[in-house]
Amino acid sequence: MDRPYPSLRPQSLMLTFLGNCVLRREIAVFSGSFIEVFGRLGVGEHAIRSTLTRMARHGMLARHRRGRRMHFGLTARSERILLDGEARVLRRGAVNAHWDGGWTVLSFSMPESWQRQRHDLRSRLVWAGFGPLGNGTWIAPSRVDVTEVISPGGADLGLAGRVKVFHGTAEEPTDVSAMIRDAFDLEGLAAGYRSFLERWDRPEPVPGAPDDLVRFLWLMTQWLGLVRVDPGLPVQHLPPGWPALRAQEVLHELRGRYEDSARAIADEIIEYVPVACPATAGAGRDAAADH
Repeated sequence: MDRPYPSLRPQSLMLTFLGNCVLRREIAVFSGSFIEVFGRLGVGEHAIRSTLTRMARHGMLARHRRGRRMHFGLTARSERILLDGEARVLRRGAVNAHWDGGWTVLSFSMPESWQRQRHDLRSRLVWAGFGPLGNGTWIAPSRVDVTEVISPGGADLGLAGRVKVFHGTAEEPTDVSAMIRDAFDLEGLAAGYRSFLERWDRPEPVPGAPDDLVRFLWLMTQWLGLVRVDPGLPVQHLPPGWPALRAQEVLHELRGRYEDSARAIADEIIEYVPVACPATAGAGRDAAADH
């Protein structure tokens, strides 16, 4: 099968499936149904069973036994991750065409021995749309509530008094376009969108795929991988012909083409049992560690 992005992880594909076929339905899906669905994507049974086990161990799936059958449903943690992904696709998107000129500026200072804390904070800042200016100063092109970044889930990371946050606009003589080039990997972002377009911007993408469910899961998984690392930079300060503009058009066109058919195919395949909906609190930042 002609795959759009062969290096996609089974867990990333799994999250796409859960977000589009399980979220808000209060169901737990039979393990054999996962094997059947992902077999269509060329993912083997062993890889799927390992992914289900790992996700359950990390609190991202809940096991529900019915007789001799094992089913897997969402947890509060996986719901937060899936809702965050949904928001990035449906509400924020990849193009910031209505920027108000505002920035969030965050600075931090830590002892050199705090290597793990420094790494964790940097990962969370990238996830939240920040880019580094240097000397412990990071910027994001929007107003960001950093509470969940520095205290995920209310956890005390020992950063009290070590982080300072400001909101405001850039003033003369700041060259905003140059600042963006310095703080963000524009080349890497553009390369991701060009790769997406090479695969999907054609009359019949993925001609070797067996059905629209496979096309839809590959499409949405690759797109989520892009928008999860895209900080939403103001389009007026990006290079001419920024590929995210066309990529987002293609995404919406193909999503409209595949989605209904994909959901219908999934409904025919999956066996499930009803379960109580997990209590979900806030958007969180768990996905920063899970993708």
